[in-house]
Formats: sequence, structure tokens, C-alpha cells
Amino acid sequence: MTSPSLVSLITVNFNQTHATCALLDSIRRQDYQNLEIFVVDNGSRENPAAIFEANYPEVNFIRSEENLGFAGGNNLALKFAKGDYLFFVNNDAELTEGCIERLLELFEKVSNLGIVSPLICYFSSVEGTGSYENDKKGDIVQYAGMTRVNPLTGRNRTIGNREMDTGQFTEPRPTAYAHGAAMMAPRKVLEKVGPMDEGFFLYYEELDWCERIRRAGFSVWVEPRARVYHKESLTVKKLGALKTYYLNRNRVWFMRRNYGGWQVAIFYVFLFLVTIPKNTLLFLVRGETENLKAFLRGIWWNFGSKS
Repeated sequence: MTSPSLVSLITVNFNQTHATCALLDSIRRQDYQNLEIFVVDNGSRENPAAIFEANYPEVNFIRSEENLGFAGGNNLALKFAKGDYLFFVNNDAELTEGCIERLLELFEKVSNLGIVSPLICYFSSVEGTGSYENDKKGDIVQYAGMTRVNPLTGRNRTIGNREMDTGQFTEPRPTAYAHGAAMMAPRKVLEKVGPMDEGFFLYYEELDWCERIRRAGFSVWVEPRARVYHKESLTVKKLGALKTYYLNRNRVWFMRRNYGGWQVAIFYVFLFLVTIPKNTLLFLVRGETENLKAFLRGIWWNFGSKS
């Protein structure tokens, strides 16, 4: 009888220690035990090392004195991870029973599987408490797969987003992209294509990684029989102009990296004739001058960068 695969579960903490503790509690409830767990603190204002060491001695804690971004924080743990599989989970997510086993089982069934995400559902906020609980009326889906990025607009669609879960997503299937909130990849993929590109810092890094994984001959799947609950944007929703900057900078950069020739030319025509005028007008009408500056800086970065 073969021993179970070692899974390296990696999460990044940034000023949200309470959320990370809730994730670690959900990991403890998993039946699957052949785990090594890494918490990377990404330059939080206060070093939470003492909290994790006292309450979660099973965790490998890594402290970065600066914010390395989403990919950079996760990649820091890769230097120490020994797992046959790497499971990247947002610190503002929680795993449900059997999640890890079901993801691993799919790798046994799909020979060229390169990366897989579970079904991701929203947590609903309990108003006034700052805590979260599952919606009593049923789960609301955040992610059940994604469509490919459109070569004209540089945008794509998340399948199932904000739909009530009525059992419409039950079977694993190929999809365009994994979701950065929870995604598992075997070590052989990491060795062949390398880690996520740290240059993105925030947004689009997992989409870019999936494109590289697909070009290397692997497939991307979603496994709805594994489920994760995600407290969407506990930190990012507060960033404002920073979010605007990286979303727009990285959308253009993603297109430059993953689409070529006439597709990029068409995208640039749409960018200059539609996207830039439309967003500029919207920001002006709303009086969002900081977002407008961030938007234009993000676009302009691509014309001053050789990346």
C-alpha cells in the first residue's frame, strides 16, 4: 500500500491574523493528515509570530519584513516546501471536510492535470459583528470555473459567480483558469514551468501561471466536489487606488505576455478607443481623481516597461 502524498499547504498573512487562524482551524478539521503547513507573514504591521507559535505549533511560520505581493509571499514558502503537491490557499478562506482528498483524487484520474481549484463559495457577513457565517438560505457560488480572457477586451468571466448553489455544479471539468483563493498543483508542474511571476504583485498572476501551465502540456480543472468558503477581499477591498492600479496594469501586461501578433494589436485598438476613454469619463463623473491617476499610471507602466 502506497503512503499518502505529502501536501504542502501555503497561505500568506497580511494584517489579518484572525482570518489566518480561522483557516488553520479549518485545516485541523481535515481528515487528511499528511500535510506540512506554511504561513508566510507578508510584512504585517505587527509580527504575529508569537500567536502562531503558541497556538499552532504544527505550522511553519515564515516572516518577510516587506510585502512581497501575492506571488512573492507564496513563492517564499516554496523554498522550504517538500510536498508532492502544493496547495495555495488564501488566508481569508476556510476548507470544508474532504477538500484535500477530493482534489488529490482528481490528479489520480486525470493524467495531464496541471492545476485544480475547488468550488469556491462566499461567506456571508454577520452584520455588526465583523464575523462570518454561511448563508442559512444556501451557499452562494463565487467560482465554479472561468472563461478564457477575451483577446479584444482583456477580460474574462467567472462561471457561477453570485449564483445560488442548487447543485448545478457537481462534476469536475476543464476550465480556463484556477482561482488564486485555492489551487493545487503537483510538484512536477512547478519544476517544469516555475512558480508564479512575482512581477504582477497583485492580480492576474494565477491566470498568467495557468497559461504557462497549459502551454507546457497540462490541463486546468475545477473540482466542485471539493469546496472552500472565501471571505472575499478582507484586505483588498480597502486598497482603493492600489487595486485600480494593479488591475489595469496587470491586465495589459497579461495580454502582452500571453497573446501575440494581431490579437495584441486588436486589444490595443480597443484599449485606446474604448477602455481608456470610458474609464476616464467614469472616474471623472464620480470624482474619483485618485483612481483615475492610478488607472492611467497602470496603463502607462506597460509602455515604459520592457517586461
